[in-house]
Amino acid sequence: MKRQGARAAGGHDAGRLSPCICNTLRMVTRVVTQLYDDVLRPSGLRVTQFSILATIARLGEANLKQLEDTLAIDQTTLTRSLNLLERNGVIERASHPDGRIKAMRLTAKGRRALEVARPLWAQAQDKVLRELGRKAWADAQRRLSHLLHVAVEKRRVGRERRRVQPTAH
Repeated sequence: MKRQGARAAGGHDAGRLSPCICNTLRMVTRVVTQLYDDVLRPSGLRVTQFSILATIARLGEANLKQLEDTLAIDQTTLTRSLNLLERNGVIERASHPDGRIKAMRLTAKGRRALEVARPLWAQAQDKVLRELGRKAWADAQRRLSHLLHVAVEKRRVGRERRRVQPTAH
């Protein structure tokens, strides 16, 4: 039986893509992540770590909630990554007036790691943009932004519904 896969833009065979949106996004994300990780390898950082460090650097210091919201990472995954980065000496806890809030900031080692990683990240970014095209990426980014907004909103509404479910009498 012949597979009826659509042809993607640029003539690439989209037949190997899943009809499941989630599966397709995860597959593409894994492969693109591997590409960035390969290029970032000389820095000692993975792209997920780079993203966390770059976000902390941009904010000056950041707490768990800020990082969860900014990076759309669940608390368990984020905490695991932060613990590893802290153990490696690239971030440290920052004092916060509310002792319950875990704020993080870059150490000198973290700032140096980011300085080494930034040009490597730019190489990976340029590599992907050259293949995809800037216009195609801008279109994809607009669509993915919409999908992110929809998914975050649907998840929030679902959580609220589960919290206030009526009790049976």
